[in-house]
Amino acid sequence: MDKRVKITIIGSVIMVVAIAISLGVVIKNKLTPSNEVMLLTEYYPIENSEVMLIVQDEIYQKNGKMIEDTIYIDYETVVELFNHRFYWDEQEEVLTYTTPTDIIRAEPDRVEYTIESIDKTNENADYPIVRMIDTELYLALDFVKQYSDIDVRIYEEPNRVIITYRWGEFLYTEVTKDTKLRLEPSIKSPILTELITGMELLYVNLEEPPKNGFFKVMTQDGIIGYVRDRFVKESYYKTLTSPNNMPEYTTQKRQEKINLVFHQVFGQNEADNLETLINATKGVNVVSPTWFSITDNQGTISSLASQDYMEKASELGLEVWALVDDFNPEVDMKELLSHTTRRDKLSGALMEAVKQFKLDGINIDFEVIPTDAGKDYVQFLRELSVKCRNNNIVLSVDNFVPPFKKHYDREEQGKIVDYVIIMAYDEYYSGSADAGPNSSIGFVEDAVRNTLKEVPQDKLIIAIPFYTRLWKEMPDGDVSREKDYAMTPAAQVLEDNGVEALWDETYGSYYAEYEKDGALYRMWQEEERSIEEKMKVIHEADLAGIAAWKLGLEKESVWDIIIKYLEN
Repeated sequence: MDKRVKITIIGSVIMVVAIAISLGVVIKNKLTPSNEVMLLTEYYPIENSEVMLIVQDEIYQKNGKMIEDTIYIDYETVVELFNHRFYWDEQEEVLTYTTPTDIIRAEPDRVEYTIESIDKTNENADYPIVRMIDTELYLALDFVKQYSDIDVRIYEEPNRVIITYRWGEFLYTEVTKDTKLRLEPSIKSPILTELITGMELLYVNLEEPPKNGFFKVMTQDGIIGYVRDRFVKESYYKTLTSPNNMPEYTTQKRQEKINLVFHQVFGQNEADNLETLINATKGVNVVSPTWFSITDNQGTISSLASQDYMEKASELGLEVWALVDDFNPEVDMKELLSHTTRRDKLSGALMEAVKQFKLDGINIDFEVIPTDAGKDYVQFLRELSVKCRNNNIVLSVDNFVPPFKKHYDREEQGKIVDYVIIMAYDEYYSGSADAGPNSSIGFVEDAVRNTLKEVPQDKLIIAIPFYTRLWKEMPDGDVSREKDYAMTPAAQVLEDNGVEALWDETYGSYYAEYEKDGALYRMWQEEERSIEEKMKVIHEADLAGIAAWKLGLEKESVWDIIIKYLEN
């Protein structure tokens, strides 16, 4: 063989071998798992005074703080995720938490705090419950845990805390062979920790499909990474059970159905008038006189309460749930309710009246709460509910029909107060641009159906109207309320104008219209038949009862209809 050919062949062989070796090295490197280890201090990049928060199965975007061996979490996170009943008064710088029977208050950077129940006591914690850190509010996690439906697991090196707040079934798996948990779904990715056979892992982000044969999981100590699918068993569901740290609110409910009438009073000498009006009714067991009104931003109330009235109500077999309103236009309800001392003054004044007149209940009729005062209003109800509960006093709250006034938080009311009263009237109110019924049957049906999504049926009272609204429409399209009438005078108006009302199945009421002096007058009547249609809805839903605005506007004949559906 020619020498040059031999050299060429040898060179080619050497080249092929070199390429093969290179390919082998490449393939080996590609198939050989990385042994690089990522330190957890790199994985959890936190400062010495910080604590990494792992909420459910995600690394939270904001760290906690570690101060003198106590973990603190920012207030907004606590309220948003773990417990919405913590309330911070930024004007007076005081934190309030209400249980069913206690009002707990703490100030920043102090270990002392107060508990108000039947009496008020001073207590000391092992740590400040509240910290103000760089103008931001933080709460001690140990304190939050006492009253919240959460589970907490704490680990060190680095400092991290795992907080579980959602409960139910979650998808798990188990390690079948010792392996590694890696940062990314690749054998070349750094190792986060060793996984031992039998170790339980929680699947993370189930919407994310497996990548390169890796599942995303979290270990018991909160390390989130990827494990190869061949080293874990088939997935299974596991039920995580709540620790039930949230206290249950007991209620002062009555065994019988509530048949309540609102009694609009104008002075303190109303006892005889009450007797006259009640004697024309049947089955009424609660009267709510309009006794109290808020008069200023400090929480002062005016009162028309009367001992003679209480004695007369007792003789008539009635409970008295005195009403307090917020109708004074000079009062700024945000300014009042956002201050802790002012809420205390208001609730304290009401409880003084409870004790002085031996009231059976309080009815809150706050109808002008601005949107930005919603959380302050609900906090007032929480605090008042504690005082009422501790004194065996019924707390009822008047509300608009859903979805109106969402910031009143009817769902929370349904948990903390005894009765939620839905005012199923003023469907077309006095300032409406169009004429319409005061309380159509569809309006009442919607009120019941939508409120039951938020409030338990045994706490729900539907308030119905005993009055009828007469509307006036001008040729230019201007619409105004002419007048509100009691049942009998409303019928007289139609008779005086030679009009016969016809039943309107759509609205569940009699309808009439007539022309006079160039204007069109329209009326949707409230009378026996329209009341019966409403009572059918209330009866079918098996609600706690009814309320009616107002005592004295009704025909006597409506009471036979009302008790027919309340007693059966």
